[in-house]
Amino acid sequence: MKPDDPLLRILACPLDKGPLHLLAPDDGGEEALYNPRLRRRYPILDGIPQLLPSSGEQVPENEHETLLTLVAEAPETRP
Repeated sequence: MKPDDPLLRILACPLDKGPLHLLAPDDGGEEALYNPRLRRRYPILDGIPQLLPSSGEQVPENEHETLLTLVAEAPETRP
């Protein structure tokens, strides 16, 4: 998935229905979508976002801080 993919504009967290941020593989991990409000990461497998509530994983506090920095530095993907 690319940062300018139109699909990113309509994808939402299955728990709080808020926007998600793309974590690219070059951000130091696997491709995923991240919800900083709930500190949950959802994997993208073979280009398909896994957005079931049970697919998300809780991110530890130290990793959350790192991901917040990456999200802040990423180009805006929403209108």
